Parts: sequence; structure tokens; C-alpha cells
Amino acid sequence: MVKLQRLGIVISNKMQKSVVVAVEYRYKHQFYSKIIVRTKRYLAHDVDDSCNIGDEVLLEESRPLSKKKRWVVKTILNKAVIVN
Repeated sequence: MVKLQRLGIVISNKMQKSVVVAVEYRYKHQFYSKIIVRTKRYLAHDVDDSCNIGDEVLLEESRPLSKKKRWVVKTILNKAVIVN
């Protein structure tokens, strides 16, 4: 069985072992030929609590872990630069 994967950016890490990841979809409108950007938010399981806001992550589909959580953070591709 092939598991779905998504590439997104962490927008919230305030929960324990969970993160909210925003995934952007870009497509061309059929009539107006304009590029439209849609954003979908996924709740994902972060086992090590290692994700921070702004990190680029790879999500992988999994079994239902809670009411809304059906994705797992597979890898962190790019760490965010935190400037104070």
C-alpha cells in the first residue's frame, strides 16, 4: 500500500507531540488562467517534539491517532532560523 505524503510548513507547535502544518496547493484557474493558492492545515504527530514554527517538514499518512490527527511528521527538511 502506498502512503500519501505532503510537504508543508509548521505554523503551530503549542501542543504536546502535535504540530499544525500548512500545505499550499497551487493550480491554474480553467477560465481566467490565474494561479490560485489554497492552504490546508493538517494536525500531525511529532514523536520527539522537535519541530518549531517555520520548519519545513514531510508528512506521511497514518492510522487515526486522535479525532483530527491522521498524519505523522516523517522528517524535518529545513529548520527555521530563529531571530530574537
